[in-house]
Amino acid sequence: MKIGRGFTATARSAGLAFWGLFASILLFTLAVVSICLIPAGIGVLTTPYALRAVRAYANQRRVQSLAWAGIRVPAPYRPLPTRSGILGQAERCQALLKDKATWRDLQWLLVDMTAGFALAILPVALLVYMPWGIVLACGVWKPIVNAGGGEWFAFIHITGQTSANLAAGLGTVFAVVGVLTAPALLRANFVLASKLLHPTHEREMALRIEHLTETRHDAVDTSAAELRRIERDLHDGAQARLVAMGMSLGTIEALVEKDPAQAKRLIAAARADSAEALTELRDLVRGIHPPVLAERGLGDAVRALALRMPVPVEADVDLPGRAAEPLESAAYFAVSEILTNAVKHSGAERIWLDVHHADGMLRIAVTDNGRGGADTSAGTGLPGVERRLGAFDGVLAVSSPVGGPTLVTIEIPCALTTTRPMTAH
Repeated sequence: MKIGRGFTATARSAGLAFWGLFASILLFTLAVVSICLIPAGIGVLTTPYALRAVRAYANQRRVQSLAWAGIRVPAPYRPLPTRSGILGQAERCQALLKDKATWRDLQWLLVDMTAGFALAILPVALLVYMPWGIVLACGVWKPIVNAGGGEWFAFIHITGQTSANLAAGLGTVFAVVGVLTAPALLRANFVLASKLLHPTHEREMALRIEHLTETRHDAVDTSAAELRRIERDLHDGAQARLVAMGMSLGTIEALVEKDPAQAKRLIAAARADSAEALTELRDLVRGIHPPVLAERGLGDAVRALALRMPVPVEADVDLPGRAAEPLESAAYFAVSEILTNAVKHSGAERIWLDVHHADGMLRIAVTDNGRGGADTSAGTGLPGVERRLGAFDGVLAVSSPVGGPTLVTIEIPCALTTTRPMTAH
């Protein structure tokens, strides 16, 4: 497993070394030349294109950082003016040059073509030692030595077959070291890049404020929509039945002496209506905040939810305490929406639900063996879940290749308390 990861990391390092060196030099040169041409007027038109190319390359490295090393590097860029024409291009040029992230990107290009290149090329160079040592041991050393030349392999001076064999052995050792250290060197490369590609503290705070503003608006919209749903359900359900019961009771009052038999039938119908109204009210309350969630916590609530699904759901829940009530509610309804989507659209025969808390993070994973191909941009289910979780700094990720399986993961930062007891798993 380590060897496989090592070869994968070495191949990725080779790509970063050669493509990264070429791209960094090219983009840095284009950007600097374009900026230098601003006083002549040409740079005003070319600089936005050059710096956008730099940002696209930096964003590609951010994607690779998350996918290959698990290091999340947010994009720090401010929105650019959208005005068209030459004036719009001049405004974009000015905005780009005023953005600190632009200059940090250029610094990163310098670091990437020097220290980043060294970290990326090291495992590749160590791996190449092995085939060269084997080639020397196979007799290539002879014409070199016979011609009066000298060949050094690292610190070994090749003078005969013995030293050539030592070179082959040393090359094998170098290759093994290179492959085994490649994952760490690759991660170090991304850590180095993240130091400059990561937003500054001021920009991070601004992004945080923007995110909180957006999630606050989403929360207000979600609450308003929920209130409208409750009002509609009450008007169309329980309220209509209670009105019908009132009319039936008025009729019963008029018939109780004249036609007792008919009055009894109406009383039975009114009793049935009251039971249905009570059921609808309980369902409505359960939809607002399930009693089991309030009394027993998120763990038991999602277990109960899993038992009600028409598809078998295998639930593995490990929560040693209770989270804040709003967070528990958001997590519960997120799980409910994901399970409902899986049942309706995936064609799954089985679903696995995993809920646990570790390192200050509530992690929920829902996996189904359905047909896959889930599109998070279609409909309002998963986007609505993502907006609901955004109010708690939660994130939602979906992996759903065509043919399945589908994996939906949720992470919400939170702390658990043990003030309210939880039932044993």
